[in-house]
Amino acid sequence: MSHLNQYCTFYLDRSLFGVEVHKVQEVLRDQDMTHVPLAPDVVRGLINLRGQIVTAIDLRARLQRGPRKGEGRSMNVVLRTDEGAVSLLVDEIGDVVEVDAAALERPPENLSGLGRELIQHVVKVESELLLLLDTDKVLGVPAEA
Repeated sequence: MSHLNQYCTFYLDRSLFGVEVHKVQEVLRDQDMTHVPLAPDVVRGLINLRGQIVTAIDLRARLQRGPRKGEGRSMNVVLRTDEGAVSLLVDEIGDVVEVDAAALERPPENLSGLGRELIQHVVKVESELLLLLDTDKVLGVPAEA
């Protein structure tokens, strides 16, 4: 008997990424951000989400991708964590997709560096490869937490 998992998908460049739907609080268009002096490069700033202060992580920087090309503004995928909400800045939002747990595979050997560390599984969805992120690692949360 197979088990279906749902993933919220989004794009960085032309790569399709996903996170488990149950970890997503909401998806928002670009928000005004307050710069945080002395913060790591991956922290783009803070956003005010209806009175809740949320750290915005630049997922491009976290995955060691170059700066965004072209027009348009980043989208926010706001995740629920034990420490409160955190926003991942992404290029474009995709769909919610259902994936059979049996179809999940380990990241390919030719995927190197940080990307391999942060990607938990890969799965073919239609004509694309969906890269499923390990949100705890992306957010820098120790596995023991």
